[in-house]
Amino acid sequence: MNFFEELKNYDAEVAAACHSELERQQHNIELIASENIVSKAVLLAAGGVLTNKYAEGYPGKRYYGGCEYV
Repeated sequence: MNFFEELKNYDAEVAAACHSELERQQHNIELIASENIVSKAVLLAAGGVLTNKYAEGYPGKRYYGGCEYV
């Protein structure tokens, strides 16, 4: 099952919007630097458990608890 099929099980409207945005990104040149297209590896990592974590500071010197792995 791909990402959009799984998302559709939770919210079909959000899945359709995400799929449309992916199509737009794949078929248009993005000239806004802050909206640069990331690799699939980055999408997979950002869409995982790291989404739930806020970390500020440098590795080993984070300002928030629970950051021993990030």
